[in-house]
Amino acid sequence: MDLKDKIIVVTGAASGIGRALAVRFAAEGAKLVVCADRDEPGAQATAKLMGGVAAKVDVSKEADIQGLIESVERDHGPIDLFCSNAGIGVGGGAETPDADWQRIWDINVMAHVWAARHLVPLMAARGGGYLLNTSSAAGLLSQIGSAPYAVTKHAAVGLAEWLAITHGDQGIKVSVLCPQAVRTAMTAGNPDGVASIDGMMEPEVLAEAVVAGLATETFLILPHPEVITYMRNKTGDYDRWIGGMRKLNRRFQG
Repeated sequence: MDLKDKIIVVTGAASGIGRALAVRFAAEGAKLVVCADRDEPGAQATAKLMGGVAAKVDVSKEADIQGLIESVERDHGPIDLFCSNAGIGVGGGAETPDADWQRIWDINVMAHVWAARHLVPLMAARGGGYLLNTSSAAGLLSQIGSAPYAVTKHAAVGLAEWLAITHGDQGIKVSVLCPQAVRTAMTAGNPDGVASIDGMMEPEVLAEAVVAGLATETFLILPHPEVITYMRNKTGDYDRWIGGMRKLNRRFQG
């Protein structure tokens, strides 16, 4: 995908990965970058950096995502690339309260579902479009210390696969972003966690990998190249991989 002259929406754009993506897309010559976030001042600050437009959006609410899509299409034109990037982390296992499970499910999974629900028909009717969904390496592997994060990120990957398979012949292109640790608010309190085992990446470096992945229309965008090796180890010998992950669990969870 050539980003020049495209209309792009980025959720979770107030900081971190979302802000880095918005700024990088603008540098590529995007016609407009819409910076969406529940943190309206943060979204406005990002938009100010690169001459974009800010929108207050809570991605845990379908009505907000629907309203975002409708307003952009009405006021600015057809959305070429929708980056469903906003996400949260919740620690714990099966004992995690249902309310926390539901919140992370809505943000990490249903936000992608709702974006596709309201945008794919529009894109298909005009011959195509692009969805970039942010998941995590945890969606391909797992997440030590957080069942909700591992489960929802796996679901995000599964949804992206399904969208690519089902709507590819309608001109809908899909990429899923699966990084390890990136220096954001989410990792600020745990800089030496298991996700940073291969180092902490700066958001701007990740954004370069995303632009490269979009240019080649690669489905699986892996800013940390080690992840593909871990995936092959997992599928090559699942039991051995589980054993290795148990060692990591003992190391990081005590």
